[in-house]
Amino acid sequence: MRSALAFIVVLLVACGAREPGGAGEDPNVRLGELREEQIFEVPRWGSAFEDAEVDAEAAAGLASVVPGATVDVFLGTWCSDSRREVSRLLRALGGRQDLPFTLRLIGVDRSKSEPATHLAGQGVRFVPTIIVRREGREVGRIVESAPRGVEVELLALLRGETQGVISGRDDV
Repeated sequence: MRSALAFIVVLLVACGAREPGGAGEDPNVRLGELREEQIFEVPRWGSAFEDAEVDAEAAAGLASVVPGATVDVFLGTWCSDSRREVSRLLRALGGRQDLPFTLRLIGVDRSKSEPATHLAGQGVRFVPTIIVRREGREVGRIVESAPRGVEVELLALLRGETQGVISGRDDV
């Protein structure tokens, strides 16, 4: 009975259920707008960044898109999908400060309800969710995984070559 209960708790946490005690008690959960260094304080993010392989051509292309877009990256510092995809994106961006678009990294809790001010009206159900906007309108989003690689899919959205939802999931 005890192992069945433990399995259910693990399953609920993996599916995004709120842990007892909330995000404030989990040192690996970072909420709100984050800087890269805050993300990399969380265990395993540094090694995910180092292991990330990127498409060099797409990575270079991200530096030369038409200026003015906003890219909001909703991520869970507790989430393995976020760790994989966001580490790859950050590796592709190469620490550049002179990007032609605004990049915001926003940490969310497991239930995707906090920080409420950032999540309100965004429709974030899975993380990471990367939302691209131009002139205040959503162009498209990448949800949880990027079939051709996050840097390739982001570049296509920023260039206007594609729009809508991009995901490896079939239920979004």
